[in-house]
Amino acid sequence: MEKILIIDDNNDICVLLEKFLGKQKYKTASAQRGEDGLSLLRKESYDLVICDFKLPDTDGLDMLRRIKVLSPATAVIIITGYSDVRIAVQALKYGAYDYVTKPLLPDEILYTIRGALEKRNVPTAKTTAQTQPSAIEPAKSATAPKSSRSRELAPSGKRFIFGKSRAAEQLQKHIELIAPTNMSVIITGETGTGKEFVANAIHLSSKRADKPFVAIDCGALSKELAGSELFGHVKGAFTGAMSDKIGSFEVANGGTLFLDEIGNLSYENQIKLLRVLQERKIKRVGGNTDISVDVRILCATNEDLRDAVRQGRFREDIYHRLDEFRIDLPALRERRADIMLFAEHFLEIANQQLEKDVLGFDDEARDKFRDYYWHGNLRELQNVVKRAVLLTQGDYITVDVLPHEIVSPTYITPEETVSYVVDSVRPGSPPVVQQAAQGSGNNLKSVSESAERVAILKVLEKTGYNKTKAAEVLNIDRKTLYNKLKAYDIHL
Repeated sequence: MEKILIIDDNNDICVLLEKFLGKQKYKTASAQRGEDGLSLLRKESYDLVICDFKLPDTDGLDMLRRIKVLSPATAVIIITGYSDVRIAVQALKYGAYDYVTKPLLPDEILYTIRGALEKRNVPTAKTTAQTQPSAIEPAKSATAPKSSRSRELAPSGKRFIFGKSRAAEQLQKHIELIAPTNMSVIITGETGTGKEFVANAIHLSSKRADKPFVAIDCGALSKELAGSELFGHVKGAFTGAMSDKIGSFEVANGGTLFLDEIGNLSYENQIKLLRVLQERKIKRVGGNTDISVDVRILCATNEDLRDAVRQGRFREDIYHRLDEFRIDLPALRERRADIMLFAEHFLEIANQQLEKDVLGFDDEARDKFRDYYWHGNLRELQNVVKRAVLLTQGDYITVDVLPHEIVSPTYITPEETVSYVVDSVRPGSPPVVQQAAQGSGNNLKSVSESAERVAILKVLEKTGYNKTKAAEVLNIDRKTLYNKLKAYDIHL
């Protein structure tokens, strides 16, 4: 019997979930505080944790990190309110399987739970395409006939699509060009643009297609666990190392290793990675034996690694070894001709997953999809379509089942941001700005900093607290935005 731990400060939700999941033949336990939930996890192993994002003593991201340290194999689902969706999406980067929004719908939560448990039981050496539907069709293999180029299947039988825009055509050409080689590739783009799917497409079209494709999210690895996850460890190497463990490099031997958010690797692990790139050998944590590996490295990032090199956060020698070829993925809003093509693709997938038969989108819904900014790109589009299919009772998806931010979007342009910052220090500024300025003294620097803080908060609010979009609107990089959030004591 699979065991599920529920962590939510609302006792009613805990009781309802325990009763509902009990009827589905799951063994359950619950806690209303984060620390209490972690105590239960230390005493007993659980296959899945369902955790509310807002807890009395902590938040979902902190819980997610600590759960993954205590029990890396445990799947995690985050529960969030509508206003927290964008924050919850960030949790996916740190290892959450998925998130569900309140109010909880029985069919949705049960489907998500089953998906999380099924994915947990899939062996580590797997192709991404076998566990997650993609919006990127892999390029043809070297031996594939020309006629198979437009529509192909992953090993799991799932279909991928490229799109029809000029950017999609260029992407396909780049994949066809680079796939047959053993060159390392850096894939860049905003969160949700399909970087892992492009990496998988390169692998499937390469000479290593019959070997493992292993994807690792470096952003979800703690500094302590990253070395063990990547290179393995020997028994007794550290507290909790009860047996030898094979790392991702060994699992991917002969195939492809995809390192997502590679900029998050610690300096120590960057040095180890450099040794692998130079010598094609690894050494397990705590071990003394060199192990030869033949692995192609693909990596992805949504930050500028060149800027990270300049700031000393990323080694220049590693950067140049990885940057043998670069693929830049455009945001979904920059390829609007593909939006409905992807939406129809995700509709087909959602119909299969939810056992429904929704035929398509009405005209008004189509217009809303084309006009929306899509901060989360393909990932957000897939989530929106899936939820819309779940809620649709008729043949077509209408605006009634779309999220409020899509039906009534709030936009803010870079020009409006500049205007707001300038106006903030003028007479007649908003009360909150005037109060900030008055409390900061009369010197120009204090007033400017107060205005900047308020402007950042305004942009964050307008962009749904999407830091990537906020940084873009403010015309600064994400690292600078994070530094300003810390400097101005802004906690999100």
